[in-house]
Amino acid sequence: MRVVIAEDSVLLREGLTRLLNDRGHEVVAGVGDGEALIAAVSGLAEGGALPDVVVADVRMPPTHTDEGVRAAVRLRERFPALGVLVLSQYVEEQYATELIAGSSRGVGYLLKDRVADVSEFVEAVARVATGGTALDPEVVAQLLGRSRKQDVLAGLTPREREVLGLMAEGRTNSAIATQLVVSHGAVEKHVSNIFMKLGLAQSDTDHRRVLAVLTYLNS
Repeated sequence: MRVVIAEDSVLLREGLTRLLNDRGHEVVAGVGDGEALIAAVSGLAEGGALPDVVVADVRMPPTHTDEGVRAAVRLRERFPALGVLVLSQYVEEQYATELIAGSSRGVGYLLKDRVADVSEFVEAVARVATGGTALDPEVVAQLLGRSRKQDVLAGLTPREREVLGLMAEGRTNSAIATQLVVSHGAVEKHVSNIFMKLGLAQSDTDHRRVLAVLTYLNS
């Protein structure tokens, strides 16, 4: 992967850089604020070298509120192929929803304090870089809590909702089967039913798994 890191803590930024470099990935830029992030990615794109993924904090200078996630949203609008993984201590619900709902590929939102395994973190970055999702369960719970009165998902069974929630966390069918203690075939059937009930017909251009997750989070 070719990665850009946006993190105002120098120690954390350097630590993430070393972590990814040691695992064979290339950190092509490391910046400390939102505007520098936009400038770095734009410059790389102009040179024909758009990175695979950006790892960005939410709160960065100058106000330490939401500069990082706002920059991420702007970058996704300009470069839809860019994977974006937000790594933060906070869930900024408005921008998190906007980032996820506006994505057709590669998006993640992890909470720093809940990242307990380095290998799983690197796998999450790789998953986002290749078009998948990586969402902390707490992020999913908070975003879902904003919209429980909506009935877009009313046609799903409780088990299908559970499967869709695990899909939103970025789990594979095999991982979902292990989590729910059911067969792989049962999970495939649930996923197929979810696609059908959400009206997600098979397509050569749309990633139905991502679209199903976006429907779930934006309902």
